[in-house]
Amino acid sequence: MGSRLVERLVAQGDEVIVYDVAPLPADLRCDPAAVRKVDGDVRDAAALTAVIVPGVEVVYHLSAMVGVDLYLRNPLDVIDVAVFGTRSILQLATDVGAKVVVASTSEIYGRNPRSPWAEDSERVLGSTSTGRWSYSSSKAVAEHMTFAYADQHGLAGAIVRYFNVYGPRQRPAYVISRTVHRVLRGLPPLLYDGGTQTRCFTFVDDAVEATVLAAAGADAQVECFNVGSTEEISIRDAVRLATRIAGSDMEPISVETNVAFDHNYEDIPRRVPDTTKAQALLHWRCATRLQDGLERTVEWARQCQWWLALEGPAQSSNQVEIADTQKPSTGRVGVATG
Repeated sequence: MGSRLVERLVAQGDEVIVYDVAPLPADLRCDPAAVRKVDGDVRDAAALTAVIVPGVEVVYHLSAMVGVDLYLRNPLDVIDVAVFGTRSILQLATDVGAKVVVASTSEIYGRNPRSPWAEDSERVLGSTSTGRWSYSSSKAVAEHMTFAYADQHGLAGAIVRYFNVYGPRQRPAYVISRTVHRVLRGLPPLLYDGGTQTRCFTFVDDAVEATVLAAAGADAQVECFNVGSTEEISIRDAVRLATRIAGSDMEPISVETNVAFDHNYEDIPRRVPDTTKAQALLHWRCATRLQDGLERTVEWARQCQWWLALEGPAQSSNQVEIADTQKPSTGRVGVATG
């Protein structure tokens, strides 16, 4: 997501600073001279002062430890990045007068059974002893802080809640990227709990478009936007479609999460956004059908040996890759434009 946003910002003539612990991707489709890369962790407040400086107009805060494999294995890192990293970014942006676009997640809504979810829908979560909810809760705190900085300090900003973003460069730890990655490597896809859960998959370029539009309209009355497709599909059908487009007819391996991950994982049966607000205020809606987005993703993946060579996420004690059906990992990325 972060690298695609960088490409978009450079294409529209912005000067871009990328603050990240990871290198820029080898296949970045823009002039490297237009991007200043600064290595750093968003939890390092002192290092952030070198990139969020007077003259920076917008900070795109995509920092997160994303993926079920990460928030089951490293819940403290998930919380620290979302809470302390966000606090530092909001304070520095306030100091220099920059707008902030905060990337959030559909995990915010938890397991609320009443979908489609609007931006003011209630949050329904499980026990704090269940590792899965650390991501949702820490992102909620980040949203609360964003609203608080706007109310108390006049910070101009926006919040974008991504719904199941997929596409080129995504870490192979999510339902679409993992399926494409496994199938192109000759491995059968994985299917969790029968795949009856439904999701709305959002192509990365559509998510980038919404993010840029949110920045353009950001002001001190912070608005939150659902950013997602409304094309609902079961995980089972999505895995089958991705497998077929990747050129295989392999049957998926069935995995039961209550066996593989014990009490730390609770799935969400249905995740569908109400995007009325984004349509009305940003004039945005998801334009890419899942079939088309998958074809573009598979075409890209076939040509990227570096991505195919990546390992999947850490394995559980039962030697099964941990699945995720949420948004793509951005690493610890902040993008500032001036």
